[in-house]
Amino acid sequence: MLKFFKTLSVQRSGWLLLIISALVLEGIALYFQYGMELQPCVMCVYERVALFGLAFAGLFGLIAPRFLIVRLLALLIGFVSVVKGLLLSLKHVDYQLHPAPWNQCSYLPEFPQTLPLDKWFPVLFQPTGSCENVAWSFLGFSMAQWIVVMFAIYLLVLLLVLISQFKRLDTRGRRRLFK
Repeated sequence: MLKFFKTLSVQRSGWLLLIISALVLEGIALYFQYGMELQPCVMCVYERVALFGLAFAGLFGLIAPRFLIVRLLALLIGFVSVVKGLLLSLKHVDYQLHPAPWNQCSYLPEFPQTLPLDKWFPVLFQPTGSCENVAWSFLGFSMAQWIVVMFAIYLLVLLLVLISQFKRLDTRGRRRLFK
C-alpha cells in the first residue's frame, strides 16, 4: 500500500487528483450556495479557504513531483490546510450542537487586511448565513459533520503519502524475495 502512495506522489497524476478533488468539493459548495440557495456562514467560508489551500498544495506538488523537497513542501502546505480545516469544521460542529449566546461565530469574516478574500472574491467568500443553522443533512449528519469526515479522510491520505516518502521504490525491475 505504501508503494502505491509513493508511486502516486512522484507522478503528476496524484497531485492532479488532489487538485481535482478539492475543486470538485468547492464546486459542490457553490452548488449548495447558488443552486440550493443555502447561505454559507463564516465557518463555511473559512473551510472553503482551507480547501483552496489543499488545491494549492496539489498545484505546488504538480510542479516537480520527482523532487523530494517539492513533495515535502507540498505535503506541508497540505497538512497545514487540512489540519486548519479540520479544526475549523470541528468548531463549526460545536456551534451547531451546542448553540448558546457565548458560543457563536462572527457574522463578518476576519481575513487579514493584506488578503481580504471576501472583498476580492465575494462570490466565493462572502458569508451570509449563521453558523448554528443546520439547513441540510444527509444520513442524519449535518454538512459541517460531513466536512469533518472529508478533512479527516484528507488527513489520513496525506499521512499515508508522508509515510510512503520513506519507502524506497525498486526501479531496477528485479523481483525481490522479501518485500
